[in-house]
Amino acid sequence: MTVAGPAAFTGLPDLAVRTLGGSVVYANDELFAGRENLTTPGPAVFAPQTFGPKGQVYDGWETRRRREPGHDHAIVRLGAAGIIRGVVVDTSFFTGNYPPEVSVEATGVEGYPSPAELATAGWSPLVRRSPAKGDTRNLFEVSDRHRYTHVRLCIYPDGGVARLRVHGDVVPDPRFLGGTLDLAAAENGGTITGCSDMFYSPAANLIAPGRARTMGEGWENARRRDEGNDWVSVRLALPGRIRYAELDTSLFVGNAPGCARLSGAVAGGWSELLPRTRLQPDTRHRFRLHAEQPVAAARLDVYPDGGMARLRLWGEADPAAHRAAAARWLDALPPVQAAAVLVAAGQPPARAHDIAAADSGRWALLPETAHATFAP
Repeated sequence: MTVAGPAAFTGLPDLAVRTLGGSVVYANDELFAGRENLTTPGPAVFAPQTFGPKGQVYDGWETRRRREPGHDHAIVRLGAAGIIRGVVVDTSFFTGNYPPEVSVEATGVEGYPSPAELATAGWSPLVRRSPAKGDTRNLFEVSDRHRYTHVRLCIYPDGGVARLRVHGDVVPDPRFLGGTLDLAAAENGGTITGCSDMFYSPAANLIAPGRARTMGEGWENARRRDEGNDWVSVRLALPGRIRYAELDTSLFVGNAPGCARLSGAVAGGWSELLPRTRLQPDTRHRFRLHAEQPVAAARLDVYPDGGMARLRLWGEADPAAHRAAAARWLDALPPVQAAAVLVAAGQPPARAHDIAAADSGRWALLPETAHATFAP
């Protein structure tokens, strides 16, 4: 999706949001309000004069008043690792208790480290210590182009933050992109690139993980009053051969589309994958497809309008596309993680560190036999 302006990054996926798998794995203090609120989807809410045992109830993370030197921090495991383009430190409703300064760091690690192990990881600055305002979405652009798995929010010296949004590009791990997979899924790197209308809820919900629990967790457009139809386009995580599609209208009872059509971007133009087909309300529809060529993007047309919970496009990644994705992933890894990956792939430690030290072209420095380690 093409966006412009100083806050262009906010149009990119939030890599930290809980619905994508983000989790706050550690906070040094959360006496007044729990750390988990940082990655809750949707804006924070506030009800004045709502008191609990620890004071006013806040929809956010709030630490106690610090009486000694130092600062507070929380560590977030990203739901989808990727290249971070910008960060939003949202202090909504924190007025006399917000942190006057914040910073954000990031690290890229293998596996599932504990908070104690993350404490000793190498952290890179994304947002250096900067002023923050209360009751404000504080936006910070990021220029670092490495792929990270975790971020650490530091607040100086203490206070409350409602939400932490970490916007960027998903860079999937090619080692987990083998076999049949959902090529449209956001967690695999699928991205919404265009949409005719999303009056009630965003089109990005279509490719979110899991089942929708309410209509608000799907895509719903306004009622159309002309002769056209609504549509949404998706850039696939990897070009591949789509074997079957799932068009899920679950929970949309009186407002599901009457029909739908699916097209795919192939070499030379667009090809019809599913002709205009009748849909039923509140139904998970599955259709076998016969795509002969790798599809790089897909377009879903709904007639004339209506809501849909999820779009799934199951298939196998094209081998050439997988190799290109593996090269991009390897180049984007922070040097320490890249060295660990290469050692695990069978490279001698000294050679692994030499390759990891390169800013780009790491894939070309590997012997052909090592490429198979990352094949699907």
